[in-house]
This record gives sequence, C-alpha cells and structure tokens, in this order.
Amino acid sequence: MKKYFLACTFLLLAGFGFCQNKLDGFSREESEKQEALEELFLETVDFSSFKKHLQTITKHPHIAGSPENNAVGDYLLTVMQEAGWDSRKYPYDVYMPKDPGISLVEIITPKRQPLNQMEDIQEADAFSEHSGLKKGWNAFSGSGDVSGEVVYANYGTKADFEELETLGVDLSGKIVIARYGGNFRGFKAKFAAAHGAAGLLIYTDPKDNGFTKGLVFPEGPYYNESAIQRGSLLTESFTGDPLTPFEPALPLDGKKRIARLDPEETQLHSIPVTPIPYASAEKILSQMQGTPVPAAWQGGLPFTYRVEGGPKLTVRVKVEQPIDFVRINNVVGTLKGSTYPDEWVILGCHYDAWAFGATDPNSGTSMLLTLSQALGKLAEQGKKPKRSILIAHWDGEEHGVIGSTEWVEELKDELGAKAVAYLNFDGGVSGKNIGGAAAPSLKKTMTEAAKKVDYPYSDETVFEFWAKDNPTPSIGNLGGGSDHIAFYMHVGIPSLSGGAGGPTLYHTNYDDFYFYEKFADPGFQMGGTVAQWAGIMALRLANAPIIPYQVPRYAEDLSQHLATVTTEIQKYDEDFLGFTASLKMLEELKAAAEEMDSLVNQALEKDALSSKEISSVNKALISLEKSFILEEGMPFGSWYKSLYASNDPFSGYASWILPAIQFEISNQSTANLEQWDQKYEAALQQLTKVIQGISKGLKKG
Repeated sequence: MKKYFLACTFLLLAGFGFCQNKLDGFSREESEKQEALEELFLETVDFSSFKKHLQTITKHPHIAGSPENNAVGDYLLTVMQEAGWDSRKYPYDVYMPKDPGISLVEIITPKRQPLNQMEDIQEADAFSEHSGLKKGWNAFSGSGDVSGEVVYANYGTKADFEELETLGVDLSGKIVIARYGGNFRGFKAKFAAAHGAAGLLIYTDPKDNGFTKGLVFPEGPYYNESAIQRGSLLTESFTGDPLTPFEPALPLDGKKRIARLDPEETQLHSIPVTPIPYASAEKILSQMQGTPVPAAWQGGLPFTYRVEGGPKLTVRVKVEQPIDFVRINNVVGTLKGSTYPDEWVILGCHYDAWAFGATDPNSGTSMLLTLSQALGKLAEQGKKPKRSILIAHWDGEEHGVIGSTEWVEELKDELGAKAVAYLNFDGGVSGKNIGGAAAPSLKKTMTEAAKKVDYPYSDETVFEFWAKDNPTPSIGNLGGGSDHIAFYMHVGIPSLSGGAGGPTLYHTNYDDFYFYEKFADPGFQMGGTVAQWAGIMALRLANAPIIPYQVPRYAEDLSQHLATVTTEIQKYDEDFLGFTASLKMLEELKAAAEEMDSLVNQALEKDALSSKEISSVNKALISLEKSFILEEGMPFGSWYKSLYASNDPFSGYASWILPAIQFEISNQSTANLEQWDQKYEAALQQLTKVIQGISKGLKKG
C-alpha cells in the first residue's frame, strides 16, 4: 500500500488524474465506496486484541472433549456475542478418543531400557511444567501389547514399504519405526499393518526438524531431543466422524436420530501406534545391525541408519487407548447481510489443540476473534456487509477434521445453495512468512486483497512481501489436512487457505505462548495484519454486487493441470495422446469465461443491472464449482465428490488436482482414462453452459 500511494501521488501531481482501478465485481462508483469502507476497516482492527485472545485461549492444554476445551468454546461464544454476532454452538457426539490412555515403549533386549514419551520441562518455559500436559500419543491407535524385532521404514510411505518388499524384508510380527514426513501419519500405520507389522513407532528426525536445521527449543524454534509430534491416525475413505459417513454426528440425546456404523464396520487401526522423540528413537536406531539403508533414507542422527535391527534387538510397544462417544461443539457466529442475507461468506479455524496450541491452531482462532470485533464495530456504525459473513470456530479438527465436516454434512443443502466461499485460517498466524492456496476462482481475491494491507516489518505491502521479486505471488492448490475439505471436496464450495507461517513446534507440548512470544512473532504485529488481509477478502466477497470470482482462471489452471497429468501418463504409456475431449471443451470454456467477464464489467460500468438480474447472476456463479461434483464420487472414496481437487488418498496431505486421473496415474493404469476424459468433458461442458447462461442473461439486459 505504501508504494501504491506514492505512485498515485506522483500521477496526481503530474496531472494524470485519479489512478484508482475498479474492483472486481463492483462498478467504479461502488469501488470508491468500498475503498473508503476498507480504509475504515483497516483502522478499526485492534492489533492489541490478538495478543489478549491468544493468551486467554492458550492458558491451558485443551484437547477436544476436555473441560478445558469446552471452556475455550465458551470464551469464543462470549467474545463473538459481545462483538454483535448472532452466535451459537453446534454440538455433535463423535466416536473418538479424548485421552491417550496407557502407553509405554521399551527396549527389551539386549538390555532392558524404558524410553521417554514426553517433553522435558524447560526452565525458561513455565508452560512446560503444566500438570495438564499429556505424553505423546496418536489418536485412533489400536490397543495392544506387542514385542518384536525392529525394521526402519524411512517415512513409511507407500513407496517406502514397497521398497522394503523389494529388499526382501519381512515385516510380519515386527515393530516398525518410521520418521514423520512424506505422508499423513495414519497411512504409515495403515501400510505397516497391511504388511504384517505388530506395532509402529513414529518420530521426528532431526534432519527434518531438529538440530540440523538450527538452534533447538528453548534456544531456537526447532525440535529438541524430547519434542514429540502428536496427531490423529484416522484413515477412513471419507472425512469426519468414523461412524457417520455422509451424515452429521448429531447428539445421541437429540430429537433427530442418526444411524451409526458399528465400530467393527470401520477401518480403525488394530495395531498399537505411538510417537516418540528423536532421543528415544536414537536409542533404538543406534543399536540396529542390519543392512545400511538406501542413501535417501539416511536421517540426521550421527550414525549409519540400518534397515533391520536383527534378532538381538527387540522392542515392546503397549497402547491401551479408550475410544467412545465424545461431545464436541462448533461455535459459529453470523453477521447478517443487509442486502443479500442468504448468500454466505464463511471464515473458519478450529480451536481444539493437542496441548496449548499457540501456533496451531489458536493463532488463527485469535485472529478471527480480532476480525470479528472489527467487523462488529463497523456493523454498529451502520456498515453491515451486504452478504452475510459467518465466522466458525471448529472443534475436533485435530482428531480428523471432524467438527467442520459434521457441520457441512448437517447443512449440506443450505451451504450448496448459499455459500459463496470458505476461507480457512488453521494456524493462520504462525510466523512472519505469507502464503496461501486457493480454488482458481478465489486466487485473484487473495492477491488483490494483499495489495491493500501493509506488511509490518518492511516498507512493503503484504502482496509485495509475498511476491518477492516476482510479478505475482505463488499460490498453491488445496490438499488435505484442514477444515476446507468438506466445503471444497464434498460440496463444491470455492475455498482458500492462507495466513502467515514459519518454523513451529508442531503438535508438541512446547507450542505455547512462550514459544509464540519468543519465536513466532515477538512484536505481535502479524495477528492484526492477517486479520486485515482476511477482512478485506471477506468484505470484497460480501459487498461486491456481482460475486468477484476470477472465472477465466478455471481455463488457465485446468490447461496447466491437464498438461501435467498427460506428461505423467506418457512416462509409462508413450502412446497416450492426451485428454482430447476435455482439451477441446477447455477452448470453449476459455472463450465463454472471457466473454462473461467482459459483459459483467460492461454491465457494472453502466450500472445497468436490476436487483433481480444481480440475484440471477450470483445464483449461477455460486453453482459454478458444483460443475465438478460427481455424485458417485471418486474411485478411492465416494465421499470425495469433486473432480477438480482432493487430498491424496495415499498421503493424506498432498493436493490431487484432477483426482480421478491422479488415481489412475498412481496405479500406472490407462484402462479408465478415456472414460475419465468423457466425465471431465461433461463437467467442463456444464461449467461452460452455466457461464454462457450468465452471458445470455446479461445480453438480454
């Protein structure tokens, strides 16, 4: 913004007149009003409130289902209501563990040695002494008490276990030890069990996060030898509560009864799994006597890693983890729109944490509270958003993205008709580096809003800091691992995820307020900055008469994605000619989107649209992303319905763009490619038809 205003001042002095560009979705006159509102909003954001909220929320560890987490939920509800939002709780009874139960890890032979499973107390960090802290655990572990020889499986990916097969390693009855990274931890457990392992230990290797990266906590922001990454192992073929796929896990004592699966019908893990720190892993790995690992498998501990431990080294893993119904509560506030109340812009972040959760997730929670107060003040002054803005604080995310999924399943039809966008800010203020990922239609909204906000630690805007020396910032594609999943991949609501990040003590007991104040953002400037950025995005989406989707971006991105998957297929099938039907349809989509964009701008410039016409256009725009929804779902899981995007079902976190095709690639198959070309062509045809319908209506007007 600083450089922008300098440029404008120069042009004004030179006699070139007003240099304000029209905002997407607004007429020029409306753009000026919106710009004035945004200036007022930026001034209204109270940067100091972020710190107060973060301190309050992170006083105690607050795992989903605990009294402490319920108290956090009550605080969120109170703050939102006091800020003028119509707020309520959405309760669900979910089948999940809320406590690690009993666990132990010990070396049995050659010399019995119990291994540490909890972070050390740090004199500098008073939070590390908290009596409510739990030892390291993986939610949804199987229960059991097993002993056996040891096999090292690198990251425990599908490819790593296939490599062990190639090496002739028999995992039957063995204890697998794998490092975090490469895939979702639940798949490490799934693959280990499928190959006959009796148990699994997971640790963070210092090569990935530890002393090889820099100073470790409490001197620096990296994992020390006792730090442990906690996390869920849930790996069903759908997201959410394991007993209620496709249906909300409504309260057991509620009026509406929901049919639930028997736990025996689920894919919950059977083998005991627990995380350990790298100091404990070192005690096992340093005694292994087998063949040296492939070069890429070598970690950061000071010895040669081995594939097998040999018969003299045996390890015991015991986990007794109770799983039962647990009440979780989403807290959702609504600021009702003045003009289009039945069109919703939704922002969210979860609030449950593995311990204190200062960076993950509660930096995002605190930012949204700060934002809710600023928007509430504007509403008090009579400056309500035109569309309704909803701010949601999700519960049960850490156990498997559960709270948001149940809410989406409960309100699926209403969301499909009303939701303009979902903006996710999980751990959204975890450092000072700006980043984001988005659906094609929201990428421009993200970057343009960033031009409006000053970056606090340099003479740049957020956009300029984010872009560095590039013309525009790099924006990623949404994968798995957070609360956008059900919105984007199940219902077809354009979504984005953004914020500020940096090195964190992810899912450890050390992710506390001391760490945040010492390492994440000592100046406490990023919370207000991200609130400003998120608020500008929300206000533009809420106030633009025509929803400001970047519709031509669909054709641009899809062209790149189709080229990418074609190249991947040709690596194993040189004769593959590409997705000819989809590519042909893509040309028509491109032309239709560009024409519609031009017609929308002309209509806005002439101020020629009636309220009925605006409503008709926006209804069609809201339906655009649904063109990619395939009712029968993806071949790897019918719950995932978007042909455009999914999380990788073999890693959990990675983004799969064109997931049906990616599934064929993962199996090195060409058998169904023609069929998928036809289905993608049909989706693009539907998308084009909607766009052409908008243009037809505008021409009549």
